[in-house]
This record gives sequence, structure tokens and C-alpha cells, in this order.
Amino acid sequence: QVQLVESGGGLVQAGGSLRLSCAASGSIFRSDAMYWYRQAPGQQREFVATITSGGTTNHADSVKGRFTISRANNQNTAYLQMNSLKPEDTAVYYCAADILHRRYWGQGTQVTVSS
Repeated sequence: QVQLVESGGGLVQAGGSLRLSCAASGSIFRSDAMYWYRQAPGQQREFVATITSGGTTNHADSVKGRFTISRANNQNTAYLQMNSLKPEDTAVYYCAADILHRRYWGQGTQVTVSS
């Protein structure tokens, strides 16, 4: 069974920073790609960033230049460094991993940015 464990969420003032972590573990350890999504109350789930096993990254326009996705050397832990946070970044952040073309999801972690 593949499990994704997220950490690093919390409450931060506008302009501050947070670093989210997502560790994937299970019988299939190496992932092909990892992702961050977010969902605000009453809103549709939104893509934030992705990173492939080769290290290629993509970031949503709404976070480009402020957020940075990265992976540990084992490629099964993803990070999301969030700088210059805005109240509009407030959401539940979910990590996901593609393993043998199957999508696995974490439980989410709350990020709240106060003004």
C-alpha cells in the first residue's frame, strides 16, 4: 500500500514563508512524478506544481516566482517552498504521486495566510 504523509502546514502572516513536505512510502517506493494541488473552501481543486523523476518542474502561473517544488534524492519526498504568501494562498494543500501510472493522494494539510 502506498501512503503519502504531508507536513508543514500552519498559520502564517501575509508575506511570510512555509515549507511543505510530502513523503511517499509503500511497496512501490519510487514515483514517476509528484505534485502539489490546493483547494480553497467552495473552490475547485487547483494545480500548483509538479516535478518529474528527471527533475523537470512546472508551476502554476498564480504561484510562479513565489513557490518552488523540489524532490529529495530518493525522488519519493516532495517539498513546496512557499514565499511571499498571500491571503489568497489559503487552502488545503494536497500532495500526489504517480507510481506506475497510478495516482496516489495525501490527506492534505491546511495553510492559512492572515492579512
